[in-house]
Amino acid sequence: MKFIQLSILFLSFFMLTGCEKDFSELEKDPNRPLNVPAALVLKEVQYQMYNATGRPFSAEMRWNQFYCSNYNYYATNEYTWTEMPNHFYTLKNVTKMEEEALNAGAAAVNPYSAVAKFSKAFFYDQMTKRVGDLPLTGALQGGENFEPMYDSQKEIYKQILTWLDEANTEMATLIAQGEGELTGDIYFDGDLRQWQKVVNAFQLRVLTTLSKKEADTDLNIKARFAEIISNPSKYPLLNGMDDNLQFISNQFNKYPSNPDNFGFDATRQNMSAAYVERLKERNDPRLFVTTEPAGSEIASGKQPNDFSAYLGASSGEDLADMSFKAGISNEGFAPGSYSFQNRNRYYADYEGEPTFIVGYPEMCFNIAEGIHRGWGNTGSADAWYKNGVEASFQFYGISSGTNTFTYSQTGGRNASDLGNFEYDFELQDYLAQPNVKYTADANGLEQIITQKYLSFFMNSGMEGYFNWRRTGFPEFYTGVGTGNSGRIAVRWQYPYSERTTNTSNYKTAIDSQFSGKDDINEEIWLNK
Repeated sequence: MKFIQLSILFLSFFMLTGCEKDFSELEKDPNRPLNVPAALVLKEVQYQMYNATGRPFSAEMRWNQFYCSNYNYYATNEYTWTEMPNHFYTLKNVTKMEEEALNAGAAAVNPYSAVAKFSKAFFYDQMTKRVGDLPLTGALQGGENFEPMYDSQKEIYKQILTWLDEANTEMATLIAQGEGELTGDIYFDGDLRQWQKVVNAFQLRVLTTLSKKEADTDLNIKARFAEIISNPSKYPLLNGMDDNLQFISNQFNKYPSNPDNFGFDATRQNMSAAYVERLKERNDPRLFVTTEPAGSEIASGKQPNDFSAYLGASSGEDLADMSFKAGISNEGFAPGSYSFQNRNRYYADYEGEPTFIVGYPEMCFNIAEGIHRGWGNTGSADAWYKNGVEASFQFYGISSGTNTFTYSQTGGRNASDLGNFEYDFELQDYLAQPNVKYTADANGLEQIITQKYLSFFMNSGMEGYFNWRRTGFPEFYTGVGTGNSGRIAVRWQYPYSERTTNTSNYKTAIDSQFSGKDDINEEIWLNK
């Protein structure tokens, strides 16, 4: 009997241990693999460059003052910001992408490591210029460090510039070795030559972002800028519009304005005075492409080629007043005092227009600005300025000669009431206007930044706002409609997760930067 009991005991033991082994195998979910191809992770990282930084006709574009919401059920024009977009989730994917490339047998320097450095620079720039100091040195370490300390904004930008230098060098090495293919690339189909141009164009953006720190010897902004524009063999740059880092929508990733949401949606947002007035002042036909004449102006007898027929609203206007003036009704002109976005361009199909992430026109204006500031002697500020203007007109299909434009004949919601008109345009005459012609004096900077702003319409995230915050150009409008006591906020707050899970370091960062106030009206180091 004892023998039988003992046998049963041993049998039970082996059965239990066997079950434990079997369970350990069963708990592995084949639908959630521990390893994925780096190419698959890359796609998500690249998509977030477009999706999470300010898409066309998004809240960010209202804060750029390109258009306004006139219906507060859906949105307002207020700068009552809370926490910044948290790109640390994407940065974790960047780290994972690097790991998976190495796990698959890639060398230490590989296409994914090079693009990872650019991606880190890109997303850290997006975050730090919104809030200030951030965890960097101790960040992204998983369970090894749940409470990373904050690096100063200056140290973050030093690291961003280092990453970009390293990315350029690694890409040059890989290209020379014939290893310039990046599988999974949704933008350039794996061509590292194109990415290398983007890396250097983006570095020019970062340097102009740091313009208020041009005397800082650690950042060495002037020398970095001069080296990039004077050494094209080491620092190749974008050569034209075909080199843009841009997102192209399609039937599966529809342009935000499309036939599905035409109708009421089209009239819940009208154009902004900050954008429309700058075009009108310059007799700029880009206005005819992006904007429709106000219904009330057409009803009064004005022609669609009359710049005075186009009216944008101040972002500071009381939203109820704006809604009434915009004509939110089923009538075509009731009263229709403000212009809407051009329905032929933005509601005719699902693809819309390409959305720049890093574009050639911006690069031209950044080079023009740097030369204007005396950062380099290579090239002409005037020539680069003109290149940027011409490239923007090219994007909108406008060339010297007779151009045909399409507009709404009533300003109402009827999508079929479109008409055409012709307008004669000469680029050289446009560039010769006093408020367009580049001058090397104090007015030159305003001319450059204003044209850069116009080229940013519905693309490049919040660069329109960031350039305004840095330079004061062009004029932005304030008032009761912008909220925040009639002010435009100058920073975001830190993510709520930082306040609750990294409390001590968060408090130290707030104390050192803003005297203990995580306030949207406090200036960050970048802008002091």
